[in-house]
Amino acid sequence: MYPLNKQVFFVYMMLSVSILACGEDDSISGQVTELPKLSIENANILEGDEGLTSMNFKVLMNTPSDKAVTVNFQTEEISASETEDYIPRQDVLTIAAGLTEAEISIEILTDTLKENDEQFRVKLFNPSNASLLYAEGVGSIRNDDTYVYVPDDGYITPENYPGYTLVWQDEFNGSTINSSDWTHELGASGWGNNEWQNYTARPENSFLSDGKLIIEAREESYQGADYTSARMITQGKESFQFGRVDIRAKLPEGQGIWPALWMLGNEISNVGWPACGEIDIMELVGHEPSTVHGTAHWGPQGQGFSNYQGNGTSLSGGEKFSEKFHVFSIIWEPNSIKWFVDDEQYFSLDNGQVNGAYPFNGEFFFIFNVAVGGNWPGYPDATTVFPQRMYVDYIRVFQ
Repeated sequence: MYPLNKQVFFVYMMLSVSILACGEDDSISGQVTELPKLSIENANILEGDEGLTSMNFKVLMNTPSDKAVTVNFQTEEISASETEDYIPRQDVLTIAAGLTEAEISIEILTDTLKENDEQFRVKLFNPSNASLLYAEGVGSIRNDDTYVYVPDDGYITPENYPGYTLVWQDEFNGSTINSSDWTHELGASGWGNNEWQNYTARPENSFLSDGKLIIEAREESYQGADYTSARMITQGKESFQFGRVDIRAKLPEGQGIWPALWMLGNEISNVGWPACGEIDIMELVGHEPSTVHGTAHWGPQGQGFSNYQGNGTSLSGGEKFSEKFHVFSIIWEPNSIKWFVDDEQYFSLDNGQVNGAYPFNGEFFFIFNVAVGGNWPGYPDATTVFPQRMYVDYIRVFQ
């Protein structure tokens, strides 16, 4: 009979192990007590500007325990980077007997740079006296800064020229965009080119930082559109007839990205486009980041795409206009316009080249914008990186 008893004992021991794996054995009542379940919550915090700040993750139990509960945890990167955005941590959390919650504190590294919201995770593992229900919490570091660092290297032009007087300038040195000079145009109408962005007046899309105007195109859902950007105009506030215009800018790039620095005639409200005239000081299609275009449009209402002349110019050696600042200029005189990049002329137009009425002797206002998608540049794809930013250091008008 001994072998049989040994087998029974072995079966009994296996059943006991199985029961203990599912819960605790109450030796007095003989009943199994289910282990408390642990969960970790998500957390978020505004990043801040100086020193360290703490992000606290709550760890909760569904029921108290008469024993201390421990669980290991560790941080893991998602879009936030260890040692740059937060201090990585791996440790053991203890929840004292009778309690149902505790906190895991992670130190966040602050800065003053404008950047995307970033995330990391805290993972729970190897619990003691408890089981895991939700073992992963996501921490979101929400950006609250407007400072964008951009190297200032590149071409620069003077604040005076022989025979000219500086009549208007915006050096973008303030803390906010000057509403006495600029108005934001708004909406997601496609803007005549089947574009995809919604233009906003939000500081997320246009702001001043370190003496630069920044127009930022973002991939985000906003009022029915999947992209946002900004379009700023001086219409009704600053308009000019003839002179030299210098705009120092660093441009965005990428499939479907379309930055432009351009002008429209004040008569647009009376005669429409393109009869009012359009002067494109600079346009770039993002899949050709080494080439910019200067163009003039004119003609009867709705025919600007068939009545135009223009030319492009490219940087040598594969350099891109996104890598440093360049100065985009026109010299605009009665019956003629000349286009320049870094004081090198690459295109000109005079009234003899324009069939029909020549509209470029009137007053014009400025438009700065970054479009997303459209008939000319095409549309963003998997290669397009967001956000994309156009940096404008200054605009100066000399007469």
